[in-house]
Amino acid sequence: MTVRILGLVGSLRAGSHNRQLAEAAVKLTPEGVDLVLYDGLAGVPFYNEDIDAEGSVPAAAARLREAAGEADAFLLFSPEYNGTIPAVLKNAIDWLSRPFGAGALSGRPVAVIGTAFGRYGGVWAQDEARKAAGIAGGTVLEDVRLSIPDSVGRFAELHPADDAEVTGQLTGVLTGLSAAVVPAAA
Repeated sequence: MTVRILGLVGSLRAGSHNRQLAEAAVKLTPEGVDLVLYDGLAGVPFYNEDIDAEGSVPAAAARLREAAGEADAFLLFSPEYNGTIPAVLKNAIDWLSRPFGAGALSGRPVAVIGTAFGRYGGVWAQDEARKAAGIAGGTVLEDVRLSIPDSVGRFAELHPADDAEVTGQLTGVLTGLSAAVVPAAA
């Protein structure tokens, strides 16, 4: 059985350190694990219940839900914007939380990791993402964490995929997240 993980990156910037972290994670997926990074969050409109009705769901939101529906687990990469979760990531969680009680996140393992400029590595934003994903029905893995501080300095010359400490930690995250899927599939 292949474990399918959908990665959502909370930064839209092409050179984002969280995007680089996600790319490194893709390279490190163990055998039997497929991590797909979702490209398209920029086009998903802000969640609005008025447009979330059968026959009127925007195509970008429908594509996100379709991709999420194929996933066994979710890995969220969250930078920290003004001390909290980026709007694009929160919006994705909102779309995936519906229909209420049966959204794509419901009952599936979710891990939240990331890097940020500050000395705590974005833990406030990551905690907010965990909270939102849990309320949306995801099974948040509280013990699968990675917060990398000083992203601007640490990754100025070195891609996360070339940082031995980071790759070791990412491997642990991927192992922990994929292991959480096994009991549900058994």
